[in-house]
Amino acid sequence: MKIDEKKKIVEDIRKRFLESKVVILTDYKGLDVEKINELRRKLKQSGAEYKVIKNTLLVRASEETDISLIKDSFKGPSAVALSCDDPVTPAKILTEFADEHESLEIKVGVMNGKIFDLTAIKKLSALPSREALLGNLLSVMSGVPSAFVRALNEMPRRLLNVLQAIKEQKEAA
Repeated sequence: MKIDEKKKIVEDIRKRFLESKVVILTDYKGLDVEKINELRRKLKQSGAEYKVIKNTLLVRASEETDISLIKDSFKGPSAVALSCDDPVTPAKILTEFADEHESLEIKVGVMNGKIFDLTAIKKLSALPSREALLGNLLSVMSGVPSAFVRALNEMPRRLLNVLQAIKEQKEAA
């Protein structure tokens, strides 16, 4: 590979590192091409990427980014999962895939300038997805106006009940 090609790759990866909400480093040793492509497809469907990159290029691309915090982990066969949208989904997919295929090892991750070890990545994967959280928020937000409308509708009915009771009381007297 020529130096110009390497520079382009490094700049592309650096740009992706800067845009990403989460970057998870894995060791794919022992996985065949078919399994790696399956993992790529799953991640791509969720809006994430899975890139196999030389460690020297990873080190250069990580300079002046939050990913430089984990550059000591760029050893052996390394691949990175990147997501610009949802940090939970790639963690879920990688954790599930690593449980099914013992050859995939999740090394470390970076999110918001903080290093995530395997335990933290598994905790991240246990969180509900962005869509589930948005659905919960929407149900809570729609519940408040509904309760308010019910309360407003209840007031005239109670007033009528009180007036009816006063009328019956006066008729009885």
